[in-house]
Amino acid sequence: MRYRVLGRTGIEVSVHCLGTMMFGFVGNPDHDDCTRIIHAALDQGINFVDTADMYSAGESETIVGKALHGRRDDVVLATKVHFPMGEGRNRGGNSRRWIIREVEESLRRLNTDWIDLYQVHRPDPTTDIEETLSVLTDLVRQGKIRAFGCSTFPAEQIVEAHHVAERRGLHRFRTEQPPYSLLARGIETDLLPVTQRYGMGVLTWSPLASGFLTGRYRKGQPVDLTTGRAALTPARFDPAIEENARKLDVVEQLVELASEIGCTLPELALAFPVAHPAVTSVIIGPRTMEQLDAALKGAALTLDDAVLDRIDEIVPPGTNLYQADGAWRPPALTDPALRRRPIADRAAA
Repeated sequence: MRYRVLGRTGIEVSVHCLGTMMFGFVGNPDHDDCTRIIHAALDQGINFVDTADMYSAGESETIVGKALHGRRDDVVLATKVHFPMGEGRNRGGNSRRWIIREVEESLRRLNTDWIDLYQVHRPDPTTDIEETLSVLTDLVRQGKIRAFGCSTFPAEQIVEAHHVAERRGLHRFRTEQPPYSLLARGIETDLLPVTQRYGMGVLTWSPLASGFLTGRYRKGQPVDLTTGRAALTPARFDPAIEENARKLDVVEQLVELASEIGCTLPELALAFPVAHPAVTSVIIGPRTMEQLDAALKGAALTLDDAVLDRIDEIVPPGTNLYQADGAWRPPALTDPALRRRPIADRAAA
């Protein structure tokens, strides 16, 4: 396993990061099995583990905390905050009130005195970015976290956050965690250049595009829309929908390319983001030991310029054929009221 420096933090992390979203009742509820997977990943050179408070409602953090007992000093541990934790008001978001409370809960569940990388899981339009940066800076100074970053932030909000940090004398976002895959290359347009400009580390997620790049979904083959991710969002997997049919056409071309260079489609998919100069580490999120082994099997795969040129022909740089599950969308797109004047004020005359 190779290692890269996480932005300008001086912290060295493995090029594959172990994501633990599937540990707990959402994926693998067997704590002992999850512990074996974590230990196997560490034994094979992974030193970077990423989780979040909301993964299985805190269960994932608890599993990780138990698994790292006795090995904590050798691991760069990352977790995230933002999404609601339980019922009631003020139990989520990016406010000082919530972050101060929830970091203590994460420390307790992780059974540790410090978090190496504390990430803001999504933007919060209701909270001023100075508020968030201020509390995160305080946590660094208190020694509870070593550095902090953001996840799935648009490029313009990262730029704003850096300007605010500079003006107010606050610590800044050191990392960003965006979705990135062969089918979702939109971040190449602005986000990745921005992270390079500010010297940020980048941890990418969803390299298999929610299963589209596993080889499980193929053109001309029936898709079971009653199980797994397809059952949650069938419209995103139904091959009868033109957008999905286009993705399957691209998948066939990528399968052919993988076969030509002697690897599997998942191996090609995992090797692709690693090759970008802005990417520090690629998150793999196994649910089983078999999935971990499959992910690590292709870790040594190097994509030469000829292969990357072929990929560019199949999916042009900056092209998004797939919107990652859970990717943040700004209120300007999701709230029609923000795009519509009062009806009495809509006419030009």
